[in-house]
Amino acid sequence: MSARLPIDALRGALGRVGVLMGGDSAEREVSLRSGRAVVAALTETGVDAVPIDWSGRIDEGLMQVEVDRYFIALHGRGGEDGQMQALLSLLGKPYTGSGVAACALAMDKIKSKLVWRGAGLPTPDFRVVSKDCEPRAVFAELGDTVFVKPACEGSSLGVSKVVRSSEALMAAIERALHYDAVVLAERAVIGGEFTASILNGRALPLIKLETSREFYDFEAKYAADDTRYLCPCGLDPATERAAAEVCMRAFDAIGASGWGRVDFMLCPQRGVQLIELNTVPGLTDHSLVPMAATKIGLSFSELVMAILEQTLLDGKSL
Repeated sequence: MSARLPIDALRGALGRVGVLMGGDSAEREVSLRSGRAVVAALTETGVDAVPIDWSGRIDEGLMQVEVDRYFIALHGRGGEDGQMQALLSLLGKPYTGSGVAACALAMDKIKSKLVWRGAGLPTPDFRVVSKDCEPRAVFAELGDTVFVKPACEGSSLGVSKVVRSSEALMAAIERALHYDAVVLAERAVIGGEFTASILNGRALPLIKLETSREFYDFEAKYAADDTRYLCPCGLDPATERAAAEVCMRAFDAIGASGWGRVDFMLCPQRGVQLIELNTVPGLTDHSLVPMAATKIGLSFSELVMAILEQTLLDGKSL
């Protein structure tokens, strides 16, 4: 896949690009790593790129920077949940990735799962839980093993795996509540863990994730040296195509656009089980979208330019 515009024309059409990074979410450090990588790639390509370490507030540092468009490299609250997208839409500034509504839906695991269910797409059973819940009722409904998650958080922050222990369940809920006021428990799916990167209407080659940890948590994503990323993913071509199609349908059901990443489990009995959609995935040296892009011949710089090209081709509204 290559940019639809010749690289020289694309570079000239982009003008000055502000790369938004940082923010004040729990994913600030990851966002800074993503943003710096994007700035470096754009600079190498000859694009006038301006790094903007966003404070998390509407202040002069954001409003007074003169740019033609924005590359959003913000992860988590404020940057990935529709808030920044809403501000840039009101300012009439083009930006990368999905629009306001899609970002808000994707960031909320409960809402996105409800959308998928409404569209007839497969996702594990779940329920909202609180400090007042009855653990035995949770296990009776969802099975012996559950994942407890903040409803609106990324990078697996605040996520715990619990195996039929009332004490562990309550501790996991307390931990998740540090990140969000709404917490869900989700039925654990036994099977392989995969991700599908989406770029401009196409699913890139799937990646299978393998970790020595209990699950693919924050440590496995950003720090561990023994996490394995298999691409080719090991599935037969027909199974991979079918799984990628489900992920594209999940992406479209949320109303996402441009680029993103759909995480899913592949269960021998139930097939694809959708876990979550990331509308601003990581772009660090451990990140999955760049890894998948290399399999279709895209360098990191070419990937960044392909993401940015979207800002010349579509319009977004609130």
